[in-house]
Formats: sequence, structure tokens, C-alpha cells
Amino acid sequence: MNFKPILIVPGEQKSIFFEIFFKSIKLKKVTSPLILICCKKNLYHEIERFKFKGKIEELSFNEIYKKKLLNRKIYLINISNKIPAFYVKRCFKIAFDLLRKGVTNKIINGPINKTKTLNKKFLGVTEYIADSFKKKKFAMLIYNPKLSVCPITTHLPLSLVKNHITKKILREKIQIINDFYKKFLKIKPKIAVTGLNPHCESILKFNEDEKIIYPVINSLKKKVNVKGPFPSDTIFLKKNRKKFDVIVGMYHDQVLGPIKTLFEHDAINITLGLPFLRVTPDHGPNEKMVGKNKSNPISLINALIFLDKK
Repeated sequence: MNFKPILIVPGEQKSIFFEIFFKSIKLKKVTSPLILICCKKNLYHEIERFKFKGKIEELSFNEIYKKKLLNRKIYLINISNKIPAFYVKRCFKIAFDLLRKGVTNKIINGPINKTKTLNKKFLGVTEYIADSFKKKKFAMLIYNPKLSVCPITTHLPLSLVKNHITKKILREKIQIINDFYKKFLKIKPKIAVTGLNPHCESILKFNEDEKIIYPVINSLKKKVNVKGPFPSDTIFLKKNRKKFDVIVGMYHDQVLGPIKTLFEHDAINITLGLPFLRVTPDHGPNEKMVGKNKSNPISLINALIFLDKK
């Protein structure tokens, strides 16, 4: 059986990605062909550093279309890093071209320094990729089979969050989550939604939990298994969280703090709403750990397993 290849954009050149990549390949035999899109010189420096024994075949962009890619094999498309400021975006451009041409529908990207690479034009890589494919409706899911979370807003300062909590956005995100679970995981998810305010209460005349969040949940109940709003300080208690597959929060740290406390690196970041599956390990470049050979590969292993037979 031939599996569609998984594109891999390692991301920043100074990161722990290759360490966890080599560990992942050693610990988990991936069936799908893997296509690394990165600088050959940098890759082979890392191969030597971590004494990786696997074989990697270099192909040009055009050869990818002509050659029959073999399962359980790693390929390389070499990207020059002579202009470091544009290197990561050039890697993404090649990956996007391959996705648009239908070579595959699966991509993993390694950690990205958002400030350096995206120049504050986008809130994060999720928004950058969605914009590259002109997708306005998308969501960020931090996925673990036991419990996943989705923040309605991602990397916004807290002072701006309430302005981005609208009925339209909230409804779209919940429906995107529901559709993803039904299509790719073959289940109708049980979804909990947190409130914006402490205890879902407010001393102000306008309470977002009553005026925005509750009406959306109530309007979706006939089509989606969704409940809330729940106070965010208690929804993650064991007796509460075990009732749900996904907890939707109003801002980044409201749900990512608890999920990382529960599972640490045992989760993956999936962008929902794209015309392909994009997954990334749930951690950053971690430059302080580069070269120490102490980084945990579990998130990348989970990403490879998730995409391998999709």
C-alpha cells in the first residue's frame, strides 16, 4: 500500500527540531514517505551531531512529481539559507506549492520564531498558513485523544480579547471543531465552552457570557453536542473534563495552560479548516536546549503517527 508523503518544514535553523526528529524516526517506524524541505548543509550538520544512520535521498522540486516515492523513506528538497531572514518562508513556499499541486495533503512544520519570521504581520503560524490559502474560517486545536482544547483567540494581548469574542466567530470555531472530529476521527465530539469572565459573571452591564456565549451555544445544541458556558477555573477538574472531548476557551492561556499542565508535551497542534492536514509539535524552538540531546520527542512522534495513515 502506498501512503501519501508527509511534508516536513523543520522551521528555524536554531531549534531542537532535528534532535526530536531523529529520535522520533528511531522510536517510531513511519510508513509514509517523508519529504524534508530545508537546507542540506544544516541538515547534514545535524545528522553528524546526532549520529543519525538513516538514508536520505535528495530530489529537486520537479523530481518529486516524476519519481515514485517509497514508503518508509526520507527525501530532501534542498533550500538555500543564504538569506536567513527569508529562509523559513522559502521552505513554506515550496511546501505550499506541493500541497496546491496535490502531491499530498499532509504537512508538519517545526517550531517557528513568530517575531523573527513573521515580523508581527500575523499573530502566529496558524494565521500565516490560513492567510496563504485565503482561509478566513479556521481554528487551532491542541489535540490529545483524552482531551483537546481550542482557544477562540490565539496570541492576542488580553486587553484585545473581548473585542474578538463575537457570535459569528464563536459559532464558526465550534462548527469547525465538530466537522473535523466527524470527518477525520469519526466521532461526534462532546464540546464544552468556557466563559470569558471569572465564574461567567461580570460587574459590568454587558456580560459577554450571557449576551454572546450562551446564545451561540443554545443555537447550536440541535446540531452540535455542545454545553456551557462553564467557569474556566473548574471545567478542567477531573470529574468535569472527563465528560468532554474538547474544551473551547476564549483566549490562549485560558485553555493552553491547563492542557500543558495535564499532558505537558503529549499533544499536537492541528490547524482546522484548511484544505489539507497541518500539524505541528506543541512546543517552540527552545534554543537553550539545542545540541544537548535532552529534548522530549513525544509531540513530534504523535504528529507523525496522526498523519501517517490519514
